[in-house]
Amino acid sequence: MSEKRWQGLFGLKKLFCAACVFAVMTAGIALAGGNLRVASMGEPASLDPHKVSGTWENYIVGDMFVGLTTEDPKSNAIPGVAESWTISEDGKTYTFKLRQSTWSDGTPLTANDFVYSMQRILLPETAAEYASLLYIIEGAEAINSGKAAADTLGVKAIDDQTLEVKLTGPAPYFLELLTHYTAYPVPKHVIDKVGKDWTKPENMVVNGPFKLVEWLPNTHVKLTKNDKYYDVGAVVLDDVTFYTQEDRAAVQKRFRAGEIDVAMDFASDQIDWLKANMPEETRIAPYMGVYYYPINSSVAPFNDLRVRKALSMAVNREAICDKVLKTGELPAYSFVPPGVSHYEHPAEVEWKSMPYDERIKEAKALLAEAGFTADKPLELTLKYNTSENHKRIAVAVASMWKQIGVKTELYNAEVKVHYADLKQGNFQVARAGWIADYNDAQNFLYLLETRTGPNNYGRYSNPEYDKLMLEAEVTADLTKRGELMYKAESLAMADLPIIPIYHYVSKNLVAKNVVGFEDNSKDIHRWRYVTLK
Repeated sequence: MSEKRWQGLFGLKKLFCAACVFAVMTAGIALAGGNLRVASMGEPASLDPHKVSGTWENYIVGDMFVGLTTEDPKSNAIPGVAESWTISEDGKTYTFKLRQSTWSDGTPLTANDFVYSMQRILLPETAAEYASLLYIIEGAEAINSGKAAADTLGVKAIDDQTLEVKLTGPAPYFLELLTHYTAYPVPKHVIDKVGKDWTKPENMVVNGPFKLVEWLPNTHVKLTKNDKYYDVGAVVLDDVTFYTQEDRAAVQKRFRAGEIDVAMDFASDQIDWLKANMPEETRIAPYMGVYYYPINSSVAPFNDLRVRKALSMAVNREAICDKVLKTGELPAYSFVPPGVSHYEHPAEVEWKSMPYDERIKEAKALLAEAGFTADKPLELTLKYNTSENHKRIAVAVASMWKQIGVKTELYNAEVKVHYADLKQGNFQVARAGWIADYNDAQNFLYLLETRTGPNNYGRYSNPEYDKLMLEAEVTADLTKRGELMYKAESLAMADLPIIPIYHYVSKNLVAKNVVGFEDNSKDIHRWRYVTLK
C-alpha cells in the first residue's frame, strides 16, 4: 500500500527543538525558574486523564502527561511522544515512530503503554465519560459498549518504538485529537500495583514536564518539574501551583495583590474597571467554544418541541452579549461556532432574523398550544455552576422567560457537582459550555449523537441525525463531509435539544512578568512554554 509520509517542522530535531524556539522567544529577557501560580477556576474531579472532562482539569493534566502529539504555544498540534508518523493512502492507518522517553520513575515508555491506555479508557468498567471521543478508532465503540474484548481495538505495538492505529474512516482532525487527554498514556506498571490510588502524590507517575507533589482538595494542586521529561532542558519553571477556587471576584483580588500570576477567567462585570486599570494584564481573544443550555428532552414537558422552541426563542442573545457580558461574545444561533475548519457556514435556527417582540409573541403562542397559560404556567429549574457570569446570565434568562409566563427557579452548585448532575440527566434546563478539543465541526456535533452517552446531557436522540454523523465519519471528501454535518446540525437546530446562547471569547488575567502565554482559539496553555521574567 502506498503511503504519504509526514514529519513536522518541530519534529526535525536537528533544525528545531523546544529549547531553540524558547531561546528565540525569550532573547534579551532575564528569566527565572520559580513557581507559577495559576487560578484554574475549578476543583478537579480527578487527575487520571481517563476520568476528567473539563477545561479546569485540562490546565493541570495537560502538563503532567504528553500524548503522541501535543500542542505548541498557539495550541497547534506538533509531535509529542511520537517524533514522526506515516499515513496510509486511504487516510485510515497511522504508523507512529516514538522517541526514546521514560516515565517519571525512570521506567521506559513504549508503544505498549499506548495500547494499554487506549484499551483502558474504552473498557466499560473504567466508566470514562469522554471515551466516545476515540470512537473513530477501529473497534472502539464496540469495546466501550461491552460488545467486544479490549484486544480487538485497532491499536497495535509493532515494536517498542512503533505504534499502529487503524481508524474506521479518514479523520482530518485525528492528529489534533491525539493532543487530547483521552489519548494520553497512563502507567500500567503503577496502576497494576496500586490500582485507583495511582493518582495520589506518593504514587503518581507521569511522562510530562511536571509531576504531582501535593493536592489539597478545594485549595490547590502543586506540580514540580519532572527531570525525566524528554525535553526537560526547555522547561524553565520549577513549579506550578493551581488554585482551584471558583469565586472570580476573590481571584481577581488575589491577582491584584500579586498572589496569582494567571487567572483563567474573570467576572465580565469587571471589564470596564479592568480595561481602565489593568489593560496590559487583561487578555480577551476569540475562543472556539459555545455557551449553551441543554434541555432534558427525555422528561415531560421538555420532550415537547413547542416548549423547547418557546424557551429558545425568548432568549435575547444580543442583550446578554451587549449588556450583561460586554466582552465581545457573539450571539449564538447555531451549535458550531464560526471559523471552524472545512465548515464555512454553521446551520442556524430559522427564526434568527425575526424581531425579538415577534419571537416573544410566537413563544407565548407555542406555550399556550402546549397547555401552559397564565392560570397554568410552565415552572422549571435552571441549574448553573458557581460563577458570577453564569449567575448573571441565568438571572437575565429567567427575566426573559418571565415575559412568556415561565416561572424559573435558579439552582447553583460547584462545577464538579453541577456536571455530575448533567451527565446523570438530573436537571430540566442547565448551563453548559463546550470548548473545541480539535478544530472540526464533528467535535461539537458528536455531542448530540445518541451513542455519545453522558456528554449528550439532554439525551437527544434523532436516528436521521445519527445516520448523517456516521456517514460523515467515513467520508474522505472534506466538502461532502461538511455538507453532511451541516444537514445534521440543521436537524438539531430544528429539534432544539439545546439553547445556544453565545460563542465564547477567552477572558484571562496575565501578570506582566509572565512570558510565553500565547492567546489562542482553544485557550489551551501548556505551562512548559511559560516562564517568569
